[in-house]
Amino acid sequence: MNLFQQKNWILMKELIKTDFKLRYQGSAIGYLWSILKPFMMFTIMYLVFIRFLRLGGDVPHFAVALLLANVIWSFFSEATSMGMVSIVSRGDLIRKLNFSKEIIVLSAVAGAGINFLINLAVVFIFALINGVSLSWQVILVLPIFLELLLFASGLAFLLSTVFVRFRDSLQIWEVVLQAGLYATPIIYPISFVANQNELAAKIMMMNPMAQMIQDARYLLIDPANTTVWQLLTNPFLILIPYLLPLLIFSFGYGIFRKNAKKFAEIL
Repeated sequence: MNLFQQKNWILMKELIKTDFKLRYQGSAIGYLWSILKPFMMFTIMYLVFIRFLRLGGDVPHFAVALLLANVIWSFFSEATSMGMVSIVSRGDLIRKLNFSKEIIVLSAVAGAGINFLINLAVVFIFALINGVSLSWQVILVLPIFLELLLFASGLAFLLSTVFVRFRDSLQIWEVVLQAGLYATPIIYPISFVANQNELAAKIMMMNPMAQMIQDARYLLIDPANTTVWQLLTNPFLILIPYLLPLLIFSFGYGIFRKNAKKFAEIL
């Protein structure tokens, strides 16, 4: 590791620590919000969609599946939203120092990743309390989380580049996230959609977030959770949601690298 790379690594660690401290600075319970916020959202969803609307009744341990999906979606939402504004929020640093601009976006994603790991530990505890039998298949979920990281990072790179020039894109992305929340099988099982319209369920599973959530549920909670390879028979269609994160990361990072040198001038 040369001196420039070493400085970049040190800077990235400091940005991650600073962002994580500032996020909860001045709050009464501090870092506990990293657990309470998604848990409160889960509680609302649980009461409305499971207890009141009775969704997911045919899926074993659907309350755990709901919490897991909520944690995964929370990471995706936070990583892309924070990554999107990261370059603009660090404009003073970009104008003063010479360093790899990717560090700023990656530090924002890493900050969301810390919350994700904390919340994931809560999911495992909740799963054990609810009688979920965890096996060696837990290890197989690691590639899914890597896929999630690539997908979120690629979009963060792309969105941060767009946001430098077009600040209205933040409001647009917030609407996209809200729509994506309901278009992804989080608060309802994909089997519920498949029973109503099988074609619609197949189209939904082309979404990498739907694929990742269902795969994680299948491996961590119960095989009764329908996956993309169970719903589709065409191998080329099955590969689409798995390849999209890699393609989006490559495209997003490429666009970011191409425009990174102009950031200081625009900001």
